[in-house]
Amino acid sequence: MEKLLNAARTQVDAVVAATNNIDPEIKIKLKKRAWERLGQDHPDKDMIDPFLIPLCIIGSKYDLFQDFDSEKRKTVCKTLRFVAHTHGASLQFSSTKQEALINRSRNLISHFVFGTPMGKTMQADHNKPLLIPAGLDLLQQIGTPPLPDDELGMGLARTPMDLWKQAFTSIFPQENTNNPAMVDDPAKDIQYAEGTVDSMRIQKNEELERYRRLCERRAKDARQQAMNEGLVY
Repeated sequence: MEKLLNAARTQVDAVVAATNNIDPEIKIKLKKRAWERLGQDHPDKDMIDPFLIPLCIIGSKYDLFQDFDSEKRKTVCKTLRFVAHTHGASLQFSSTKQEALINRSRNLISHFVFGTPMGKTMQADHNKPLLIPAGLDLLQQIGTPPLPDDELGMGLARTPMDLWKQAFTSIFPQENTNNPAMVDDPAKDIQYAEGTVDSMRIQKNEELERYRRLCERRAKDARQQAMNEGLVY
């Protein structure tokens, strides 16, 4: 997930940088909108670094996840809540085998694609499918990482995120991400395939690529016009 989030942030930053010639204040405007979505006076503001565009983390295959050991479910849910909250993201569990969660996914897609209201319903119980709109969670409600007290202030952890990673990997050991045989883009790994989510991701990638090309064309036209008018040489 960390790799996916970093890749997404890098791509967003690249698009924003490409539009600076058209609107030098685009990053400031997007940051302002991000805080409007979360709440300018949010109690956890100092701990949140929101994405410049709306972001939602989706936990798919809930029909399988619900059968996990209770403590493992709790650790996964709390970790995802922390990651989503500190990135200014919404968090939602989904499954193609449960009608209620299918409808949730449809509402989510409608919200991000067509701007329909998302609602303020919140479900944070780890025994139920999570539904947490951006800005509604609180670090106080999420709690501390599930680590022994003597480990919370020790080890190699330098940030709260490192502590949560330490807690998560103590229960779910991670494979070596430096292995070149691994998939470069986890979103393309067939083991994470999810039809509804994948189709939305493809659509958004296409929209982002069209927007990037539009920005490049506008910047090129602007430079050409400036040259024609003798403003640049």
